[in-house]
Amino acid sequence: MKTFLITGGAGFIGSAVIRELKRNTSHRIVNVDKLTYAGNLESLPGIEPGERYAFERADIGDAAAMARIFATYQPDVVMHLAAESHVDRSIDGPAAFIQTNVVGTTVLLEAARTYWAGLDAERKAAFRFHHISTDEVYGDLEGTEELFTEQTPYAPSSPYSASKASSDHLVRAWQRTYGLPTLITNCSNNYGPYHFPEKLIPLMILNALAGKPLPVYGDGQQIRDWLYVEDHARALIEVATKGQIGETYNIGGHNEKANLTVVEMLCDLLQELVPQETAYRDLITFVTDRPGHDIRYAIDAGKIERELGWTPQETFETGLRKTVQWYLDNQAWWKRVQDGSYQGQRLGSL
Repeated sequence: MKTFLITGGAGFIGSAVIRELKRNTSHRIVNVDKLTYAGNLESLPGIEPGERYAFERADIGDAAAMARIFATYQPDVVMHLAAESHVDRSIDGPAAFIQTNVVGTTVLLEAARTYWAGLDAERKAAFRFHHISTDEVYGDLEGTEELFTEQTPYAPSSPYSASKASSDHLVRAWQRTYGLPTLITNCSNNYGPYHFPEKLIPLMILNALAGKPLPVYGDGQQIRDWLYVEDHARALIEVATKGQIGETYNIGGHNEKANLTVVEMLCDLLQELVPQETAYRDLITFVTDRPGHDIRYAIDAGKIERELGWTPQETFETGLRKTVQWYLDNQAWWKRVQDGSYQGQRLGSL
């Protein structure tokens, strides 16, 4: 049995990783989360502190807290998911993204390095630091039919993606300079249960149910590759436990869709599941595009399939249906989220 230290474990992807570890492994889990606006312990239903799970409310930028947590729990694997992650918020306030994603990652790397250096030879060889990143570090594929590979040069476009690119480079530097055994994954757009409703898919679902406009940036032809969050959680655990030190793995869902197509599919699903006289598609409203909006992202996930045997289980159609049904069945969760700091307003419009 290993001890997994998960940063950002109350967030969207982090909570999916913890649910997957708790459900399908016997490993011990330490959840470290600051519980900012997007951190929600209600995303971990039925998971309570005990022999296999502990929760620490802490900021990854707090060096003393990180040192204490490493010393107390003696992790074998660190999965670093804590991050500011919303592009629009990074346009409105980039400083928080630099603080968490760059400074916070540096503090965490140093805490991990100090801890790792003090381990005995066997545990030192087995230790892993897995940094979870995004395909947005690669920039824009507009006008090409190419896919992002692990060798694609970095060309971030937003304060968010620039901060994640910085953290990726830091992780690689700690591996090369100090020998810290690190791995990196870069994923495509996630969707699924427990998604904070500022992101496209949950925002559109909840706006449609409330009869509010469905704001689509520009002409809606920006293309993204969509990855069901539970498929992503499985992939992350495979990389953390079986991936090769120093390697990067791209994780995608093989589901390229234009944003407008996604919104139309959501409208059609809602019309089927919650029919109403006025078509949900009539709520679609085109709004001014956000600054620096990348046109196309697309992931080549061949490496993780070849080397670790991972492939997504959900198609976009099956995953989207599951997602819509989850929001219909879990109104109490998202209504409590909406009672907080975010009320569905547009961010990042300058």
